[in-house]
Amino acid sequence: MEAKLTRYLLMAAGWLAVILGLIGAVLPIVPTTPFLILALACFSKSSPRFHRMLLNNKWFGPALKEWENNQTVKRHVKIKAMMLIVVSFGISIAILSGRSGLQLMLLGLGSIALWFIYHLKES
Repeated sequence: MEAKLTRYLLMAAGWLAVILGLIGAVLPIVPTTPFLILALACFSKSSPRFHRMLLNNKWFGPALKEWENNQTVKRHVKIKAMMLIVVSFGISIAILSGRSGLQLMLLGLGSIALWFIYHLKES
């Protein structure tokens, strides 16, 4: 019973991550790749069919296969992700002019995201 519940929760989390990743493919503020990597991890434990579906996707599959096999990302993907974070967080911080607490929170979250992406291994 518990294993079945865990499987369904992982599958739901995987689909939520796919939806967020697809939103990120359209909106530059939301990152795509981290959500799809999360979905890949969730599906690897819950649904071999959906796991294969992500790996065989013509747009996202190659990057996900690279991540799954080597835990690496291409340099241009890292640079693009970091630039999008700087631009989107910079715009958000500018919009929140006069709200120091929220600006500091965004600055902190953006810094953490940049640090994380910077330290990913490159292929």
